[in-house]
Amino acid sequence: MNEFQKPIFVAGHRGMVGSAIVRGLASRGYTNIITRSRAELDLTDQAQVRAFFAKEKPQEVYVAAALVGGIHANNTYPAEFIYSNLMVEANVVHESWRTGVAKLLFLGSSCIYPRLATQPMSEDVLLTGKLEPTNEPYAIAKIAGIKLCESYNRQYGCDYRSVMPTNLYGPGDNYHPENSHVLPAMIRRFHEAKMSDAPSVVIWGTGTPKREFLYVDDLASACVHIMDLPREVYAAHTEVMSSHINIGSGEDQSIAELAQLVSDVVGYQGSIQYDTSKPDGTPRKLLDISRIRQLGWMPRVPLREGIAKAYEDFRSEELVA
Repeated sequence: MNEFQKPIFVAGHRGMVGSAIVRGLASRGYTNIITRSRAELDLTDQAQVRAFFAKEKPQEVYVAAALVGGIHANNTYPAEFIYSNLMVEANVVHESWRTGVAKLLFLGSSCIYPRLATQPMSEDVLLTGKLEPTNEPYAIAKIAGIKLCESYNRQYGCDYRSVMPTNLYGPGDNYHPENSHVLPAMIRRFHEAKMSDAPSVVIWGTGTPKREFLYVDDLASACVHIMDLPREVYAAHTEVMSSHINIGSGEDQSIAELAQLVSDVVGYQGSIQYDTSKPDGTPRKLLDISRIRQLGWMPRVPLREGIAKAYEDFRSEELVA
């Protein structure tokens, strides 16, 4: 078996991140990509996960399966967010160890960092302050995933790596009017306003918080890049195989600037208003990506180009629906 025939399990392949990782692996020539839908494999069920790993014996695993959502979803379903994410990562990491998986990549989220962390946020600010209250349960679950990987590396000598992406968008995103993240929510809102000739679009909060965004296929390329690194190279850029690596664009913009950009891409002609009674969330979230740059990776898709691609994806989904 050559390198490109090794069995690779992508958990969460139907989600935006997982599907991008599958595309990224396939584009590099990997041919033995193992996937399972939620109906075929419930990753929160330890018995099912154990049986799957015992049968399939993947050599590499990408943990892209997660329950995700925006401020509204995190506020409304905190128990679901912490339980589902804890169970998925615990089951997948533990069964990977039991069956001898050679490499595993866990995908976290930039919300793991303290709400008022120094910007841009480097990897070492983890656990140095209080989290953003609106998504604390989700963030704690993701921090636990990092610590799972660290602990199995320390105790068992595993090669389990963790990456922390910034805010993601692109093909396969969730455009639900209440449970989506800010950028896809804006795409839907501005599109619907354009179609109905609405005089204005209302955005939650003041518009002043700043956010960083990364096109999901750029994330996928970074993930495969990280996994393909020799262990000693990865270890040299982390803390004795016990740390994680940020993945982002290295640039941020205010919510107001983002809203104007989405409005322009969609072609909406009305005004933009702000509902200051709604929460802003974290004031700023920009990742320090110097570590991954040192490892030879850079993002390729500019924000305007990415939003145009995401809008095209939204329109295609709308037509299918």
